[in-house]
Amino acid sequence: MIIRIDELSDVPIYLQIRNQIVMGISSGELAGGEQLPTVRALALEMGINTMTVSKSYQLLKQEGYIMTDRKNGARVRTEIRVQGGISDSNKTELKRIVSEARLSGVSRQEIVSLVDEYYGTDDKG
Repeated sequence: MIIRIDELSDVPIYLQIRNQIVMGISSGELAGGEQLPTVRALALEMGINTMTVSKSYQLLKQEGYIMTDRKNGARVRTEIRVQGGISDSNKTELKRIVSEARLSGVSRQEIVSLVDEYYGTDDKG
């Protein structure tokens, strides 16, 4: 998986890394048990500070997406804990996105179509 950073974005780099890894797990691009690059390797590859990558990995671990240990490094968890809901911060972000789309003239159906596309067609519930 290739992680791309937008240096002009208002989103902090550590969150951009976190978000792309979460999307990679969700899409299946990153499989359960898959080894992630070491903090040093990813920082060197991206030309960023190791503390930035470390912060991303710590957040992903805290959220239950990855597991880490000194011997094996960081791996995608084979079982992601199911929370069954959307966090308040994600609800706020979704509300902002929908509001901006609405002000830009995007129809409700276009938003729903995008959600369907991003969620995938193998919806089981």
